[in-house]
Amino acid sequence: MELKSRKDVPVELTWDLSLIYPNEEAMQADAKKAEDKSIEMEKAYKGRLTDPETINKCLDDLREVERLTDWVGGYCSLAVEVDYTDEYNMARFGRIERLMAEIESRLSFIDSQLIEGDEAILRAAMERSEANRRHLADVLRSKPHYLHPETERALAALGQTMSAPYTIYNSAKLADMKFDSFTVEGETFPLGYSLFEDDYEYDRRAAVRRAAFEAFSKKIRQYENVTAAAYNAQVQQEKTMATLRGFDSVFDSLLFNQKVTREMYDRQIDLITTRLAPHMRKYARLLKKIHKLDKMTFADLKIAVDPDYDPRVTIEESKKYIVDGLSILGEDYVAMVKEAYDKRWVDFAKNQGKSTGGFCADVYGKNSFILLSWNDRMADVFTLAHELGHAGHDRLMGRAQSILDTRVSTYFVEAPSTMNELIMANYLLKTSDDRRFHRWVLSCMISNTYYHNFVTHLMEAAYQRQVYKIVDEGGSVTAETLSRLMKETLQAFWGEDVEIDDNAAHTWMRQPHYYMGLYSYTYSAGLTVATQVSKRIQAEGQPAVEDWKKVLAAGGTLDPVGLAALAGIDITTDQPLLDTIETIGGMIDEICRLTDELEA
Repeated sequence: MELKSRKDVPVELTWDLSLIYPNEEAMQADAKKAEDKSIEMEKAYKGRLTDPETINKCLDDLREVERLTDWVGGYCSLAVEVDYTDEYNMARFGRIERLMAEIESRLSFIDSQLIEGDEAILRAAMERSEANRRHLADVLRSKPHYLHPETERALAALGQTMSAPYTIYNSAKLADMKFDSFTVEGETFPLGYSLFEDDYEYDRRAAVRRAAFEAFSKKIRQYENVTAAAYNAQVQQEKTMATLRGFDSVFDSLLFNQKVTREMYDRQIDLITTRLAPHMRKYARLLKKIHKLDKMTFADLKIAVDPDYDPRVTIEESKKYIVDGLSILGEDYVAMVKEAYDKRWVDFAKNQGKSTGGFCADVYGKNSFILLSWNDRMADVFTLAHELGHAGHDRLMGRAQSILDTRVSTYFVEAPSTMNELIMANYLLKTSDDRRFHRWVLSCMISNTYYHNFVTHLMEAAYQRQVYKIVDEGGSVTAETLSRLMKETLQAFWGEDVEIDDNAAHTWMRQPHYYMGLYSYTYSAGLTVATQVSKRIQAEGQPAVEDWKKVLAAGGTLDPVGLAALAGIDITTDQPLLDTIETIGGMIDEICRLTDELEA
């Protein structure tokens, strides 16, 4: 079935951006207000940030500008995310991006002046304002890497240009690629990005699944050079900025804002690549046996353990699952979940030009907006629970912290989302003693939660590390290089148990995470924390839940190590990750055991 145009999608399946602004005129009024406020601030504060009172007053005004630009930017960018073919919304977002860059450039003097000022005065300002304290601490931390004020101003003005690689990537992927249909045994099947990733990758018919992968890969390969050029531009830009700011490597630069060490970053990749691989190869062999496949290919890795036991779930039915499953987090959290459904925070629609995958975007002081494509599968329930984890985090954090303290390290940001997936799975396991149901829930955890975060994104991270090593040494990357690196990464993980062909090698073209710095590895980092806290909740109950809610409310006031410690987890050692890997292995062993019992 061909995807509909956005205008033909039922409104009840779309999110409601009037929750941000009732109309475009209101948005434009706030855009003008933010611009005017920035001009006033430049006149009032430039060259005058010399005492604690003026510094804090300036930062108080900055928080207001950031709130306005967050609303305006959210309203315009979210309109684009659901339809990259809409020329009006694309053009409007381009204008707003330019305005945001002008505002950021105009106000770049603030941090530059603070950095050049007397540290004693900054510390005095920190003591007098809790709302501004951590921002000032971050300014002091960044001091060794700040450039001349005029350079910082110029870089801020180039914000839209700096984001061009990601814009080019999305335009090629979501607006330009037009997929041809494919035929299997005389039957013709339509094809598109979301149709492939949401439907055909899970199709139980091997011939259809593999033919879809072949046709999909053939099409994206036609765009491999422009996609590689966009990605190379991104990583070269990041390397240049790292060098300009005095970092020893691009890794140090990208990890700086995450507030984690290179050791923590490398540990996630190295331990999972070596310790998890044997467990996942065992899972691949199980799938091959159950489905009676001639061989296990990359195209077969997402099929279900029990293809005849995959309950269909409507959007309305998902509400009860999620409300009941997440009720352990309390009445306020459940009220937020209900509000998300009732007030249309979620865009469920499947239409041409819409971003693939799923995400949750928070608009400070308003609510969150969740994008996904609903396919009536239980996997969608887990995806929605995942994104609601981000929304719950954003709400608790937003109510407890100023906008300057909502910048959580990306190392930690996937913990609240993956935690919700684990809570949902543990809830489902308690609802039935049926062995087949238990196997199905466990397989959902492996094939969705852990495969997605500990394998798919981890393979991206391992591949990405190789790319940055090349760039750090002064090199650049081409489509041929990127395909080779991805193929080698996948082969090292799956060994002889899964055939990795040239189509699998081109999966580097499919993920937007490469344009977000070192983001891919953080999925496994967040899920490591979530797994450990989930086990605490199962063992200790409400006290562990209350600790977790304190973590969610803490926002950016703590670094990842501090946030994990508040939840009772020490992520400075290997142990949480090793224990999580063994937990995954135990689930796979249990799936194998249940399979043997059910087949006996």
